[in-house]
Amino acid sequence: MRHAAILVGAAVTLAALAVAAVPVALAQAATLSVRVGTVDEEIDSCPGLGRVTGLNPAGDNFLAVRAGPGTGYPIVDRLHTGDLLNLCERVADWEGVVYPPSGSSSDCGVDTPLPLQDYSGPCRSGWVFTRFVDVIAG
Repeated sequence: MRHAAILVGAAVTLAALAVAAVPVALAQAATLSVRVGTVDEEIDSCPGLGRVTGLNPAGDNFLAVRAGPGTGYPIVDRLHTGDLLNLCERVADWEGVVYPPSGSSSDCGVDTPLPLQDYSGPCRSGWVFTRFVDVIAG
């Protein structure tokens, strides 16, 4: 009986730990919007321009666009060598980017000053690892 009580107690403790960890996992999986704009009326909403580079053609050969700045966020899109990106904000080694859909030359609306806000224009947005972005302007 004593062993059964210890096992039940351990199971309850493990279950409580698992439930306590759920909010942390969910918080990491949520989307973090890319912010555009500035308080300076002379600076573009996304002040930099970059190009995808350095991908391994023998590997996946794409740059994952994520829903937030980190590998714990889901992949929302894939970019390829040469794709252009508007560089809007940086968090550690992650760049918040805005870019037109593949095969499109849409104006994303970030090359003029805007008040600071979450991006909600006609293009796509997300987060990419900066190692694979060559800054070409800004």
